[in-house]
Amino acid sequence: MATQPCDGCGTSVSIGGGIANLWSFTNDPTEGIILELADGTEHFLCYDCIDRLPDDREVTAADVADLAGVE
Repeated sequence: MATQPCDGCGTSVSIGGGIANLWSFTNDPTEGIILELADGTEHFLCYDCIDRLPDDREVTAADVADLAGVE
């Protein structure tokens, strides 16, 4: 299975599907997604970091940078 680091916390996140699973036939879920934010930037975030983003306003790259120090 392929992995990619989360842009928020840096954790290595599993990415399901693709060529990495061609011969293994595993059906492991993807643990994050790429989000396009209000300022036009794109970030790959794990679901835990997505849950920590603000709900009361548009999210920007500064909010993703703020996730790095949060455990």
